[in-house]
Amino acid sequence: MPYTFRPAVESDIQAITDIYNASVVVGGATADLTARTFDQRRAWVESHKPPYGVFVAESEGGQVIGFGSLSVFYDRAGYDGVTDLAYYIAPAWQGRGAGTFMLDNLLREARARHMRKACGIIFADNAGSIALMRRFGFTQFGLMPAAATDSTGTMRDMSYWYLDL
Repeated sequence: MPYTFRPAVESDIQAITDIYNASVVVGGATADLTARTFDQRRAWVESHKPPYGVFVAESEGGQVIGFGSLSVFYDRAGYDGVTDLAYYIAPAWQGRGAGTFMLDNLLREARARHMRKACGIIFADNAGSIALMRRFGFTQFGLMPAAATDSTGTMRDMSYWYLDL
């Protein structure tokens, strides 16, 4: 496999910021309407305390080409063991297996951290992410019409997915 997967460290925050902001600008992958600052992304990374975490995928040359997270699904103790997972791939690396690699490793990490369910919340017209959900055996459990606007001003439906781990 030409990629490696590891926990994010301080020196990855600029790449994480750049990759995320590329998704914000293009639209269709996040409901953030404006780019995030380095400090906002650092605070986000630091907010992921075990068993949650932020991870990066690197190319053979050591370039961060994507990142993913296992985040708190809902901040009430009864939901412990359920993680909201997310992943973003740098535009130049999309369509090259990096998303599949990232999701596979996020699920391995979730299982190793004794999570019992993984959830993904995705724009319903994000064909690439929907295909990944299906490929990994996730089940769609909801659709919320006209739920969120992206940075392009497009109103999008949200699809909700889960996988028993």
